[in-house]
Amino acid sequence: MSGFRTSELTQKDILSYVALGDSFTEGMSDPYPDSDTVPEGRYRGWADRVAGHLAGHVGEVRYANLAVRGKLIAQIRDEQVEPAAEMAPDLVTLCAGGNDIIRPGADPDRTVELFEDMVARLSATGARVVVFTGFDTNWQPVMRHLRGRIATYNMHMRAVADRYGCDVVDLWSMGCLSDPRAWSWDRLHLSPEGHRRVALRTCEVLGVPVAGRWDAPWPPPEPRAWRTARQEDLHWAREFLVPWIGRRLSGRSSGDGLGPKRPVLRPCRRTDHHDEP
Repeated sequence: MSGFRTSELTQKDILSYVALGDSFTEGMSDPYPDSDTVPEGRYRGWADRVAGHLAGHVGEVRYANLAVRGKLIAQIRDEQVEPAAEMAPDLVTLCAGGNDIIRPGADPDRTVELFEDMVARLSATGARVVVFTGFDTNWQPVMRHLRGRIATYNMHMRAVADRYGCDVVDLWSMGCLSDPRAWSWDRLHLSPEGHRRVALRTCEVLGVPVAGRWDAPWPPPEPRAWRTARQEDLHWAREFLVPWIGRRLSGRSSGDGLGPKRPVLRPCRRTDHHDEP
């Protein structure tokens, strides 16, 4: 693996961390609990949670988050990678390609070529690079047909990670994310609890101690009739999935005109223990 080792992570006096990606890393659907003190429309998400948790174990964490919702992998490569490399970070997290892979006619082979371009550039800085697989969509009947394409991309990504010595956060194997409560009302973005569990898993991969477990059992769900569940699936597909695909095909994005929420490295506030991570 490139960069510093897990055993060195919490021994650094100053740690610089840059997160790259799309809405998943921006933190969509995970609002800050103290929303009155943060800019309107800014989300928290797993990456902010990880940075805040790291700040409780390192002298100082300087954190930038360049992720912007709706970005395709070529946009992430062109707009985020070089600024991140110029910051010479100790730690980089990269999750990209999800918006490409679920588009009609997507090509996992071509997408991973762009992914490898990014990993090669970031690894060359000496940073420790952490990458993320795609989610298993088996829990979502309307998107279940995408499993094969996502699995193909995941295997390609793992091969890239092996070549460059990257750590891998395996979202596919996180069975807890197959629970609908891990997702927000739009079923396209994680809920606050989903983000919290991904943050716990990421800390586990980094070797940073946490009190909670990402795979803790969910409470028993409230029963729903099969017919009710299918009606909700159809409503969701009509109200959220179809418009999302329409934006993709027309070249529009929910992130048009938006910039990253933390474009430069700056000190990160320590996460309170009760809200770990």
